[in-house]
Amino acid sequence: MRTGTSTAAGLLLGFALDRVFGDPRRWHPVAGFGSAAGALERVTYADRRSAGVVHEVLLVGAVTVFGVGLRRGGVVAFALATWTVLGGRSLARAGREMADRLESGDLAGARALLPSLCGRDPEVLDADGLARAALESIAENTSDATVAPLVWGAVAGTPGLLGYRAINTLDAMVGYRDDRYLRFGWAAARVDDLANLLPARITGMLTAALAPVVGGHPADALRAWRRDASKHPSPNAGVVEASMAGALGVRLGGRTQYRYGTELRPTLGDGPAPRVADLRRAVRMSEAVQLGAVVTTALWSILRRR
Repeated sequence: MRTGTSTAAGLLLGFALDRVFGDPRRWHPVAGFGSAAGALERVTYADRRSAGVVHEVLLVGAVTVFGVGLRRGGVVAFALATWTVLGGRSLARAGREMADRLESGDLAGARALLPSLCGRDPEVLDADGLARAALESIAENTSDATVAPLVWGAVAGTPGLLGYRAINTLDAMVGYRDDRYLRFGWAAARVDDLANLLPARITGMLTAALAPVVGGHPADALRAWRRDASKHPSPNAGVVEASMAGALGVRLGGRTQYRYGTELRPTLGDGPAPRVADLRRAVRMSEAVQLGAVVTTALWSILRRR
C-alpha cells in the first residue's frame, strides 16, 4: 500500500474500532499517561510559567517520540493508536445517558454523570442547566475527542495522533485559571489552543454542512459562527459551540459555574435555551460530524500523496 492509502486505512479502521468497542475498559493508555503526568507534576510543579513549559515539553515530547517508534508497526499499529486516542463513541454514550436521566427526572444521577463530560459544578445546576452544560461539552468534545485526533493523524501519522492526545489531556489536567494552575497551566492551555485551531474550524464547517441531519440549516450555523464565535474566551470552543447552536437553533452561553468560580459567557445562537430533546439532537449531530471527519481525513490522506 502507498503511504496515503495506509494512513487512510488506519484512520478508518481505528474509527471503526472506536465505534464498535468504545474506550478500552481496562489499561487505557490515556489513563496511564494521565497517571504518569500526575506523578511528574509532583516533581515539576512550581507557580511559574517556565515550570509549566518544562512539564509540557517533557510529556508531549516523550509521547511524540514514542509515536515515531510505533511507525514501524505499519497499518495495524496506526489503527490501534487511532482507536486509543478517539473518544467519540464514549462521548455520544454519555450524552444519551445524560438525556435519559434528565427525562426520567433523575437529577442526582445526571449531576453524578456531568463530570465525565465537563468540569462544571453540577451541584448548582438544574435540569436545563445540566442539559446546556452537556450540550456545550458535546459540541467542544466532538472536535477534541474525534475531529482533532483524525486531523493530526492524517497530517503527522502516529506521532501526530499521540502528540495531540497528550496535549489535550494535559490541558484537561492543568489548563485551568484557578490559583494553582493559572501560571503553571499556561503552557498547556496555549499549546492546546494552537493544536485545535484547524480542527475546530473543520468541525465548524462539517457542523454547518451537516445541519440538515438535525433539521437545521447550514446558513444558520455559519451565521452564528461568524457573528458569535469571537465573543467566546476560547478561540476554538467558540467556533464549535456557535456552529452547533446555529445548527440546532438554540442559544448557548450565559452564566457558567466552575469549581474554581463563575464566568459569564457570551450568548451563542439565536434560539431558546436548550432542552433535553436538543441534547439528543446534539448527539446525532456529533455522530454525523465524526463520520464526516473520518471520511474527509481519509480522502485527504489519499489525495495529498498522489
